[in-house]
Amino acid sequence: MDKPIVNRYAPLDSSALSADEISRPSVSYWQDAWRRFRRDKLAVFGLIVITIIALFAIFGPMLCPYGYEDADFFHVNEWPSAEHWFGTDALGRDLYVRVLYGARISLSIGVVAALVNMVIGVLYGGIAGFCGGMVDNVMMRIVDILIALPSLLYTILLMMLMGTNIRSILIALCLSSWVGTARITRSQVVSLKHQEYALAGRLAGASSFEILLRHLLPNAMGPIIVSVMFLIPSAIFSEAFLSFLGIGIQKPMASWGSLANDAIEKLNSAPYQMFFPIAAISLTMFSLNFIGDGLRDALDPKLKK
Repeated sequence: MDKPIVNRYAPLDSSALSADEISRPSVSYWQDAWRRFRRDKLAVFGLIVITIIALFAIFGPMLCPYGYEDADFFHVNEWPSAEHWFGTDALGRDLYVRVLYGARISLSIGVVAALVNMVIGVLYGGIAGFCGGMVDNVMMRIVDILIALPSLLYTILLMMLMGTNIRSILIALCLSSWVGTARITRSQVVSLKHQEYALAGRLAGASSFEILLRHLLPNAMGPIIVSVMFLIPSAIFSEAFLSFLGIGIQKPMASWGSLANDAIEKLNSAPYQMFFPIAAISLTMFSLNFIGDGLRDALDPKLKK
């Protein structure tokens, strides 16, 4: 007697179907990066500090009754008090307002220089790494020549030709800082352009420019973001150094470097005049470095768990 044939293809019940459903909502790349960025306490602390400094730089002078050029010879070199929170300088000007105006100039120069250097460095290094061969060799030799030249020398020469103003400082910083980003981008693109997803994009008919922008550069954004975040404090420090030497921001405009230069003469009798601009530079640099490390961990696909 033949055995009954068992139906091996019977439909599943609703409970078995619900067991295979994905209950976790899908998140985008940037949502996942923000979620992992928030886990880094130092990065969040740096972001909060930079936000506070930027807000104070924008709105702080509006809430203060003093202007950064207002001199009061009856209140010269006064220590911090309820009337003058950071004290006054040698001309009786309120140091609190001048530090906030200095934050405007220093942060603006740092952010603009970093963005310009990022655009130039990423495009230059990406093209060199993706093309390879003779193009890569010629482009990177140009980078080597620029790195070999002392940046401070042609920065001073450029400022002598164009004058000591914000525009000349930005041009000088942009000419000397993008080469590091270009070398990092080039090394990342060289290591990624032979990956499977890049070859699949080429087989799918994508152009070289599309592969570079849509596949290679997003996967190399971790080291690039870190490099750009380091460019901001580097540009701020370079501007402060030039202003400290007297060839940067000129009076009566105030930057953190020019404020430190003005405080040298009163370093023994009024050290607070040096303390506040130096503290602002140090706090800004630490915070930007923390943010850069957090963004590196959040944006690098290789660090995803």
